Amino acid sequence: MATSTTTSAPEGAAKQERTTSPYGSWGSPITADVVAGASKELGGIAIDAQGRLIWLESRPAEEGRAVIVREAEKPGDEPVDVTPKEFSVRTVAQEYGGGAFTVSGDTVIFSNYEDQRLYKQFIHSKGRIIVASHACAQLNSSPEPLTPDYGGPVVSYADGVFDSRFSRFVTVREDRRQGSINATTEIVTVSLGSDIVHEPEVLVGGNDFYAFPRIDPKGERLAWIEWSHPNMPWDKAELWVGYISDNGEFNRRICVAGSDSTVVESPTEPKWSSTDGAIAPHAISRNVRSIYIDVIEKKVESDNNVVSVYSLDAEFSKPLWVYGINSYELIQSHDGKILIACSYRQKGRSYLGIVDDVQGTISLLDIPFTDINNITSTKDYLYMEGASAIYPLSIAKVNLDEAKSKAVEFKIVWCSSTDCLKYKSYFSLPELIEFPTEVPGQTAYAYFYPPANPSYQAGQEEKPPVLLQSHGGPTDEAHAMLNLKIQYWTSRGWAFADVNYGGSTGYGREYRERLLGKWGVVDVNDCCSCARFLVDTGKVDEQRLCITGGSAGGYTTLAALAFKNTFKAGGSLYGVADLNLLRAETHKFESHYIDNLVGSEKDCFERSPINSVDKFSCPIILFQGLDDKVVPPDQARKIHQALKEKGLPVALVEYEGEQHGFRKAENIKFTLEQEMVFFARLIGHFKVADEITPIKIDNFD
Repeated sequence: MATSTTTSAPEGAAKQERTTSPYGSWGSPITADVVAGASKELGGIAIDAQGRLIWLESRPAEEGRAVIVREAEKPGDEPVDVTPKEFSVRTVAQEYGGGAFTVSGDTVIFSNYEDQRLYKQFIHSKGRIIVASHACAQLNSSPEPLTPDYGGPVVSYADGVFDSRFSRFVTVREDRRQGSINATTEIVTVSLGSDIVHEPEVLVGGNDFYAFPRIDPKGERLAWIEWSHPNMPWDKAELWVGYISDNGEFNRRICVAGSDSTVVESPTEPKWSSTDGAIAPHAISRNVRSIYIDVIEKKVESDNNVVSVYSLDAEFSKPLWVYGINSYELIQSHDGKILIACSYRQKGRSYLGIVDDVQGTISLLDIPFTDINNITSTKDYLYMEGASAIYPLSIAKVNLDEAKSKAVEFKIVWCSSTDCLKYKSYFSLPELIEFPTEVPGQTAYAYFYPPANPSYQAGQEEKPPVLLQSHGGPTDEAHAMLNLKIQYWTSRGWAFADVNYGGSTGYGREYRERLLGKWGVVDVNDCCSCARFLVDTGKVDEQRLCITGGSAGGYTTLAALAFKNTFKAGGSLYGVADLNLLRAETHKFESHYIDNLVGSEKDCFERSPINSVDKFSCPIILFQGLDDKVVPPDQARKIHQALKEKGLPVALVEYEGEQHGFRKAENIKFTLEQEMVFFARLIGHFKVADEITPIKIDNFD
């Protein structure tokens, strides 16, 4: 029963009446509709010929359609959609995509989601902006196909660059005509000098995977990253350089970093610059935590020196789950010096710095973002994707001083949720907690969000229920950024814990490698240790501990419920139930991933929740996309059927047209509401304030 009380307020401030009501039952204006509408994502940023910002945004309200948008020409004007309504800019290369568009001058080349073909489009002409939805044919604004139609979306492209010397587009191609597990990945060239669509020509091939094809300023060399099974790119990769002959083919190519003879174990993100007459690709090493410059001398091309530009105990890049990552930019100071604007992470927090390799220094820029993704630059500005505890995912424009060592202006130019700040009084701010793990002397990390609502409070003796989230990957991390999905829970009286278990990125190589051979052990133990820590410190109710996670986080959720007795209920979103089935059915990119994370077939069997159904003892709700190629629907169906036969309360929600991760607003909303109602009905001991029709729960209703 709810009662009204008056709480004390600071002297001189009006007293606010708050209703006393059980945790979890509070009303909140942060509805599931608000969350779904604010779930826009970014797919990269670029600069056009006019120096204006271009970005790719996904729109849940348009069934997840991804649209290239151009910055408004004048202050006060609206940004302009470049992508026509019949197109959606998205590649499914390696299933996770990324690098779906490239801009050069007035031209954009993009991958269309429906057929996965590459298209060329002019984004403005003669100073006039072309609005794609009102495009005029005579201005050549309609997208034109560049690659063949293979009768379906079986060939994908990503991470391309323009090659002006040969009037072509150099890009990564994934060919799945022989099946996803047998896909062929190559670097190919696509002709730009003809109105006739030609078959792309293979420039580099023979290895399992390729990324980051990058051409030097003169068009004479191509740098790229490649790796092979069973490695993931952040474990072991190689940086290669090919020398381009007059006919456009390689006359020579060499491995300059990442081989057994070099100190750089997993280079990534190569870029070219001109330095003292030599052409040098910069590359970030994920393992050694340095920015490296691999010097390729013009005269003695066989003598390559790998030199560290700047070393810091931090992570300068992130795992290559998606193509098109851009963690740093080469910029020029007023006196012509080449500097490196880069983001890096320490203990889960992002920083933005300017590296002067001549002086051996880094200047830290004072900006409000604590989480930074891609960076791009113009002559005068840096643009970056970022967020913080009070900023949702945004794009910011940063003006630097003349020396390029200080930020003199910071301005948000795009926001994933323009209306979110009106809910600011309801926001719960994250607290970074460090908790002991099961390994003596070892700790792990999480972000803890307490319940927060200016209109409600709970009784003094009550502890809140908690939803603990296990992130995906598992080589990924939880971020301390404003996420309305989390605020949906906390504003209704739930506590929320976002765990960075051992194996997460953002905390260094040693921390990430805790998971090698121990997936399903370390992550599960750390999640349980976090929950126990929250109980022991009096933050949450021990009888209302819930766990949720998507993809690899869904596996951790199921494994925690199967092999531990810590949690009282769980939710799995497109999670893994059978590791051996995953190994047999998943796509090529991750087909050997669990070799290093788990080990033998026996280990996979023993750590698969589906093989320990008898150990489950609490309710579970499952959500699954029917077009998921990473974790096929059979995984969710098998665990649902097994738990149903055991007699446990269980529910399965399947979505047509959804893949690995939900992009449609109605499905984002439905998932959020049904997971909350499921927990409330089965372990919450409260009634939610929202009007939500619950789905049928097997062995309960």
